[in-house]
Amino acid sequence: MSVTPIRLLGDPVLRTPAAPVVDFDQELRRLVADLTETMFAAGGAGLAAPQIGVGLRVFTWFVDGEVGHLVNPEVTPVGEETEEGPEGCLSIPGFTFDCRRHLYVAATGFDLHGEPVRIEGSHLLARAVQHEVDHLDGVLFVDRLDAEARAAALAVIDEAEWAGAGAWLPRVEVSPH
Repeated sequence: MSVTPIRLLGDPVLRTPAAPVVDFDQELRRLVADLTETMFAAGGAGLAAPQIGVGLRVFTWFVDGEVGHLVNPEVTPVGEETEEGPEGCLSIPGFTFDCRRHLYVAATGFDLHGEPVRIEGSHLLARAVQHEVDHLDGVLFVDRLDAEARAAALAVIDEAEWAGAGAWLPRVEVSPH
């Protein structure tokens, strides 16, 4: 396991749809471990493989004290209810913007060993799952903002001290888990 640099807005890997995982092997287990360790070090609620430069359909999450991962996820809204709320991204560090998401979702996929997994959640878990699946599709949460909010967000982001950098490496003294 290792903390891995997180790619920043502007890196083409963040705009490239990820490929399905076909091998449930040691390399996948190492990827999930690296994603989890990096997510914890960065203080995030989720992290997708493209955010550390790996173009595979895998993400981890840490919400309400629960940590998990999903391989080759498919997400389905449950009901029509949506919620607008603050959302941030480890690939756009230091910024949050209000983004509308489905309030309840169900997601299916696989664990590290290729066993089927289903998760259901609302509020923050639903938001995190939708956010991470978007990453796997090459979509960033700022793409989901209305045109005016998106333009304002991108203008502020363009002034960030990290703008133009390729990646950042989270650092913690002691792992939180």
